[in-house]
Amino acid sequence: MSAAEHPGISETVVELTADDLRLRLGEALALYVAAMRYPPSTVQQRAPMWLAHMVRVGWRCVGAFDEQGALAGIGYGYRGASGQWWHEQVRRGLTAVAAPDQVHLWMGDYFELTELHVRPDAQGKGLGEQLLRGLMGRADSGTVLLSTPEGPSRAWKLYRRLGFEDVLRHYTFTGDPRPFAVLGRSLPL
Repeated sequence: MSAAEHPGISETVVELTADDLRLRLGEALALYVAAMRYPPSTVQQRAPMWLAHMVRVGWRCVGAFDEQGALAGIGYGYRGASGQWWHEQVRRGLTAVAAPDQVHLWMGDYFELTELHVRPDAQGKGLGEQLLRGLMGRADSGTVLLSTPEGPSRAWKLYRRLGFEDVLRHYTFTGDPRPFAVLGRSLPL
């Protein structure tokens, strides 16, 4: 993708350190709230969680910036592990519907794609795929798992196009009444 095709959006995805993200946490969370269509008060609930995620094993973060230096997209994740909230939620849901070998296959050695968001005015320009590829380019796990609201969306189409398959469907996480899908695929991407 060239800058001429999508003016105003950086075509370079950059690795962000935990310090980089801390400095831009308010901006990153505002982008997240806008992309997910959550109420603005969600920022205060999510900030401590994002900060706690930064110290998890294998944490990696990427960002993309527009020509004015504002964050246009953000993605991060880490190695999933027993005892983590999302891991336990997904394991419980998957155990109810899948054979033990399938639960182990998905939950044994995976990178949890925790957050991947593109600012609404920057969506539909290939930035989500760039962020995803940038983040997964050096993941050292056998698989990647993520959750996304079910239904037609650009994110859903992106994940399907890149070969993500159903792991768990129609799952409801605490705090969000929408049905979610847990999707996964083997790595490398």
